[in-house]
Amino acid sequence: MQTGQPTTGIVLIGRNEGERLVAGLESLGFHAARAVYVDSGSTDNSIREAASRGVAVVELPQDQPFTAARARNAGFLELVRLYPDTSFVQFLDGDCRLQSDWLGTALDFLAGHEDVAIVSGRLREMHPERSVYNYLCDREWDTPVGEADACGGICLVRRPAFEAVSGFRPQLIAGEEPEMCLRLREKGWKIWRVDADMASHDANMLRFSQWWRRSVRAGYAFTEVTLLHRHSPKRIWKRNVVSALLWGCVLPLLILAGGIVHPAFLALAAIYPLQVARIALRSNDWRRAFFFVLGKFSETQGIFKFAIGKMLGKRQRLIEYK
Repeated sequence: MQTGQPTTGIVLIGRNEGERLVAGLESLGFHAARAVYVDSGSTDNSIREAASRGVAVVELPQDQPFTAARARNAGFLELVRLYPDTSFVQFLDGDCRLQSDWLGTALDFLAGHEDVAIVSGRLREMHPERSVYNYLCDREWDTPVGEADACGGICLVRRPAFEAVSGFRPQLIAGEEPEMCLRLREKGWKIWRVDADMASHDANMLRFSQWWRRSVRAGYAFTEVTLLHRHSPKRIWKRNVVSALLWGCVLPLLILAGGIVHPAFLALAAIYPLQVARIALRSNDWRRAFFFVLGKFSETQGIFKFAIGKMLGKRQRLIEYK
């Protein structure tokens, strides 16, 4: 199966990505002729840049909250409307560049694995040296090769599988990819990560506040998706929620309460640097270990943000970090 197979289309989504989107559009090469760009309320030149390159454009109506899941679903529907023979869809974010030989590799893999619904490859951060936060993203993208429980939003999807689960849940502000993967696995499909470069990603996270908000969003997603699938035998992220609440809420409260009884109890706070050291010695990565433990507090904030919104009957809009 060749990279140029006409039954493969691309859905690219974005919101105010500027030059990053331009680079992403350029990376499509001749695939731009069979691509759809979905814009979520950009105020820059994103729509004009996509249209000028012959890419079909969908502007999401603003009568509903913007989410990546909603944008991808809209792009998929427009792609198969324009090209009814579409069999495979490559999803790409506006801050990513597609590797030129990725689609050939991915299509060859799917041709030999009919039970695989989604295949993804190595997503690399473009500038991991610019900040520790970019570096953390690059490590996050480096997932194990082989059959997986889930993948990220940059992936090649088999159309019949995508349609069988009605795509992404459009209301999810984050975590929509693992959530869809869980529903696919419940129907017997497999998710696979192959050892090949897929795309490069420009997180552009240069400030601590950006990392914190991204981590808050993760905690929010953990909670919402866990509750959605609390009765599924393939439970997802329950352990993440419990771990965040333990390290980000329960233990701090116990230490503070003990400190009120006697100041010596405050020494129990040493459990946090000890946990950092334990993870660092196991992974040989002190930076990642530190932020992994610190992230329990921001994830806990996301958990409470979801819980409060649930009690008040309010839907959370996008938690953006850029």
